Amino acid sequence: MRYEELVIEGRNAVLEYLRSGRPADRLFVQDGASDGPVKSILREVKKQDCQVRFVPKERLDQMSAEGKHQGVILYGAAYAYAQVEEMLEAAREAGEDPFLVLLDGIEDPHNLGAILRTAHQAGAHGVIIPKNRAVGLTGTVARASAGAINYVPVAKVTNLTQTIDQLKKEGLWFVCAGMDGDAMYRVNLTGPIGLVIGNEGSGVSRLVREACDMTASIPMKGKIDSLNASVAAGVLCYEIVRQRLAKAGNL
Repeated sequence: MRYEELVIEGRNAVLEYLRSGRPADRLFVQDGASDGPVKSILREVKKQDCQVRFVPKERLDQMSAEGKHQGVILYGAAYAYAQVEEMLEAAREAGEDPFLVLLDGIEDPHNLGAILRTAHQAGAHGVIIPKNRAVGLTGTVARASAGAINYVPVAKVTNLTQTIDQLKKEGLWFVCAGMDGDAMYRVNLTGPIGLVIGNEGSGVSRLVREACDMTASIPMKGKIDSLNASVAAGVLCYEIVRQRLAKAGNL
């Protein structure tokens, strides 16, 4: 299956795409552009969880394939986003405790794709990503997921910390990956749970970490200080699977 990331250039084309309601991922607008058509585009894009970046004209010229961007270039998402409530409903329908994966600023599309693949195979009910400073559902992500993008719901939220607080009211506990946490084998990862994986370089941000209930570390004996984000997600996802199976007496 091929996934193509849509790239739309030009004011009319971008505006009509947004008005159609199709999913948008990133909008690039030329610095200083504020005339009527651009204002219409910015009004329309507020209806979606779409990143908006103001960049110099030179940047748009480099990005443009047609040379006719007119100060705006839009990247359409390769796949539609879900709602967090849909993930909780899927868990209820399956008679399972919710298992969600939250990604705090994953920027590499290959990492996101690999995490989607692992989340699906581990039985997670959904993946939650932030609106800003993180990769969205691009064509590269879809290809890296090896088809999992068709099966695991992905929600994009404005504020991860607020989302965690809201999900706590639904009974979820949250554990974040961190080198200074308790060894994952000693942390109770059963029950309704959200697993938080941080940025490839800086890890889980302070506010998101403070919103979590626990921090779990992966025992490591090597001389480098961390694992790749998608590998860490895989290890912790399957520790959750192991503990769930053990609790159910299926190990």
